[in-house]
Amino acid sequence: MSSARFIEFNNPNLYLILVGFDPLILGLYVDDLFLTSAEELIAGCKADLATKFEMKDIDLMHYLLGLEVWQILGEIFFGQRKYTVEILWRFRMEDYRQMVTPMVTNLKKVVTSDSNLVDTKVYRHWIGSLMYLVNTRPDICFVVNTLSQFVVEPRPVHWIVVKHVIRYLRGTVEYGLRYLGGDGVRLQGYLDLDWAESAVDRKSTSRCCFSLGSAVITWSNRKQTSATLSLIEAEYITVSMASCEAIWLHKLLTCLCDQELEPTVI
Repeated sequence: MSSARFIEFNNPNLYLILVGFDPLILGLYVDDLFLTSAEELIAGCKADLATKFEMKDIDLMHYLLGLEVWQILGEIFFGQRKYTVEILWRFRMEDYRQMVTPMVTNLKKVVTSDSNLVDTKVYRHWIGSLMYLVNTRPDICFVVNTLSQFVVEPRPVHWIVVKHVIRYLRGTVEYGLRYLGGDGVRLQGYLDLDWAESAVDRKSTSRCCFSLGSAVITWSNRKQTSATLSLIEAEYITVSMASCEAIWLHKLLTCLCDQELEPTVI
């Protein structure tokens, strides 16, 4: 691949290799590496890398960094079924009754004046396990973000909500992200927020996600850094945050697809 050009996206883990006008994407994490492109380009890149590094070729990717990847013609599915089952087994909740929602419906119940504390070390272990699951489960992003705000002094009510989440996972083990090849490359964003809903500091929470075709590719749930005096101010902060994300994604996809994309609708 002597005629190849390498492009780095200000990130030492992601590279775009252009062989003529054909793109090849290389992702790297510590000693795990994956490639996506046309089969002949992947084979050539593997051969070049093997002359310089000791490598083990596992062929089609099925498992990477805890993520399960299933590929069939025109479709890719990302999930964490095995990891979800491990969570249920680790906390001995594989036989508990299932929940149909990831969180209690009344958010204010999560805030309590109860003076009793639960085991902080165990609570943090539970939250850490759930945070890694958010990689393919945007449906629990909000509740994990909310519960992680109480890791310093968790109360019994927070423990109950954590168990509620895990009981929800028991009934949704097979959930994941399904991408279809025929849906095109169209980036679209969705926003939401609450205004001063936090009973602790009266700050607002911004939420956004971006989809590319059939499923979302990025999502976030973030408490704003300052208390806002009006709903329009909170909305302005949310739109500003999402616009920055949209610009970055648009530039990345334009380079990867080697074509100008349509304007991003938010």
